[in-house]
Amino acid sequence: MAQILRIDFVADVVCPWCYIGWRRLKKALAMRPDVTPQIVWRPFQLDPALPEEGVDRHAYMSAKFPDPGRRSAALDHLKAQAAEDDLTLHLTEIPISPNTNAAHRLIRWAQLEARQEVVLEAVMAAYFTRLADIGDPVVLAQIAEDAGMDRMAVLQRLAEHVDQDSVTREHVIAVKAGVTGVPFTVFDGRVGVAGAESPEELVRAIDQALETRS
Repeated sequence: MAQILRIDFVADVVCPWCYIGWRRLKKALAMRPDVTPQIVWRPFQLDPALPEEGVDRHAYMSAKFPDPGRRSAALDHLKAQAAEDDLTLHLTEIPISPNTNAAHRLIRWAQLEARQEVVLEAVMAAYFTRLADIGDPVVLAQIAEDAGMDRMAVLQRLAEHVDQDSVTREHVIAVKAGVTGVPFTVFDGRVGVAGAESPEELVRAIDQALETRS
């Protein structure tokens, strides 16, 4: 009999390690077909102070990581890790560093319509591979429409800032709970895993959570 397992995935859509961690989580779950996951994406913002229209990413990253040698080495390492999970990330070509509150809100609305996974995959692919501005309501509305959601309803909610404060509160809750980096995955509210660990490590965490339950 399949066991239902709640998984809280705390992440930000502009975090490349979160994209990698998400793919590794999916691989781990494929290794445990006896588990029925109930995954909830929990919003975290790497920089909630960014303006809604975003900023130039090259200038932003240069200011955040001023040593070009270390920045280049970190990017090479990220690309190599991503390639292991069949991801191609165009990290140096992304034009805008957006405020991700709106994208998190779209994912929340998608979850209510059982479209969370397809939407969050589309949001991250849009940012890391299509180089789209995922802070732009029009971009988000198109993602929503492609996933079968109501485009105009999404545009209206974004314009009216629906759930903006809720996403901010969830970010604050995560920080107060001790989350300082993402991804951070919690299995069954019992076992937490920090970082984009390997599928094998995540399977061990799944098993530990189930054993603790019993």
